[in-house]
Amino acid sequence: MSSPALTGAAAKLQGSWVTTADGTIVALVITGDQAGIFTTGRTVCNGTPDAVDGVQTIHLTCEDGSKDRTTGRVDSVTGTTLKVTWSGKAGQETYTKAEGGKLPSGFPARPER
Repeated sequence: MSSPALTGAAAKLQGSWVTTADGTIVALVITGDQAGIFTTGRTVCNGTPDAVDGVQTIHLTCEDGSKDRTTGRVDSVTGTTLKVTWSGKAGQETYTKAEGGKLPSGFPARPER
């Protein structure tokens, strides 16, 4: 049994999105009806994206109990940029779409060892 095709704003949310916050990389991944946040600070959160009264919202639960990014309202989404306002300490964040498993341009490269 297959899931119905996503359309509109829900379809635009799909994919991998990255930003930096307080010196860490934050990756937000949305696939179908699942969402997850992963940070280089080792925070892992998972949950769901949904729409409440026409407003796209992301609801997450974090393994370490963090409340920084548990409920996020999608302010805008384009093909390359996602703006989310989190109810926790993170506040508003702007994410850039990561294509093909690569970080978007402008992110610092990992230093050579």
